[in-house]
Amino acid sequence: MHPGADPVRSVPPPPELSSIRAAARRVPSDDGQGVDLDLVIPNDVRYIEPVVELIRDECEAFDFPRRHRALNVPVALTEALSNAMLRGNIGRPDADVALHCTVDPTALVVEIRDQGEGFDLLASTGDPTAGAALEREDGRGLFLMRALMDRVERFDDHGNVVRLTLLRP
Repeated sequence: MHPGADPVRSVPPPPELSSIRAAARRVPSDDGQGVDLDLVIPNDVRYIEPVVELIRDECEAFDFPRRHRALNVPVALTEALSNAMLRGNIGRPDADVALHCTVDPTALVVEIRDQGEGFDLLASTGDPTAGAALEREDGRGLFLMRALMDRVERFDDHGNVVRLTLLRP
């Protein structure tokens, strides 16, 4: 080690899909036609990929089109989770993100709850392809979510909640 260099810190490995799957509460939906998943994860971006994979697997089980599983779901869900962690929870390591997901033969509905104060969905969804926004490295998440999902909603329910809805054709 060079003088003055920081010692190497031991970083725990990212969570495995199997541990995320084990932590999720999975039950038949109220109508018995689908499944509900409930999961609370730490405010750590390393959890995003295995959570996305879990939701993609559920969509596959309900025969969602390949394009939805390969593009719409992973991109929109990754953006929503990262916004919850980095913007809503402001990167606080003591915070968490709660996820409720319903998948059935007609739709995927995912609600992501953070501990932030909320935001104005319409005012926060600008066009990142116009003017000075082209030069920015952020500000595309809500735009992408709205382009890839059939509905994006925001409401307050014991925290800031974003609901993504993707209808199965």
